[in-house]
Amino acid sequence: MPIVNRIADLHQDITGWRRDFHAHPELQFDVHRTAGAVAELLKSFGCDEVVPGIGRTGVVGVIRGRKPGKKVVGLRADMDALPLEEETGLPYASTVRGKMHACGHDGHTAMLLGAAKYLAETRNFAGTAVVIFQPAEEGGGGGLAMVKDGLMSRFAIEEVYGMHNYPGLPLGEFAIRAGSMMAAADHIEIAIEGKGGHAARPHLAIDTVLVGAQVINQLQSIVSRNVDPLESGVVSICMFQAGHTDNVIPQHARLRGTARSLKPQVRDLLQQRIGEVAEGTARLYGASAKVSYHRGYPVLANHER
Repeated sequence: MPIVNRIADLHQDITGWRRDFHAHPELQFDVHRTAGAVAELLKSFGCDEVVPGIGRTGVVGVIRGRKPGKKVVGLRADMDALPLEEETGLPYASTVRGKMHACGHDGHTAMLLGAAKYLAETRNFAGTAVVIFQPAEEGGGGGLAMVKDGLMSRFAIEEVYGMHNYPGLPLGEFAIRAGSMMAAADHIEIAIEGKGGHAARPHLAIDTVLVGAQVINQLQSIVSRNVDPLESGVVSICMFQAGHTDNVIPQHARLRGTARSLKPQVRDLLQQRIGEVAEGTARLYGASAKVSYHRGYPVLANHER
């Protein structure tokens, strides 16, 4: 894919911004350093307006084209990192313990800054470009917070475009499709209650580790045996917490994970069956399970046009 010469010239700047953000990751809405740097850069580019504090810590820049036209298009990137310990050994690795840009939002922010600088310099377009820097993409609902804070109406935005890095896709290629593109993501938490006991006397206990393991296995039957084979669903249990030592059967266990779907009816089915399967499986072993199912963002569906 040919690259505009001026964009190529910005490569070193964009790389520098990205590495700076990578070395200083921040979580959810607590992106004050990142948002401050973004706002200052947008001002230095000569944006017509720079508005911080939308959706708590979101930043918006307005760039008006020099050609006649009234259309307003939003370009969006996210700024927050993940609560992970970085072990890459890179010279620009995270300097903050327990926080890391492992999902690429540092790259998204840097790319949109590059686009903003180019658009502000050239203004070779009709209408208005609104660059949107969102906090709290990783589970905090920052996009919703910005919308509730008047993002769309305040700037009269008609369309919004966003992108996400995709490791493994060949350099210079983009992937896009009409309709469902990214799944709805819901959060599952299962609290299992059994009966604690000594590891040498399991018959006097109700083993929540065993129950949790069986619940995890049974949950995997939902997609394979309840969801239409022509539809899509994913249930992933990603955390299992139980016990504190090697010779005591724990009384409590906790499972956490996600359920993802591309259609509302599959989403409803997953929520129903996860509750039924977890509670029923625990009951088979004399334990009990309480399921909390929290719906996150709905499916991302791209407009046909």
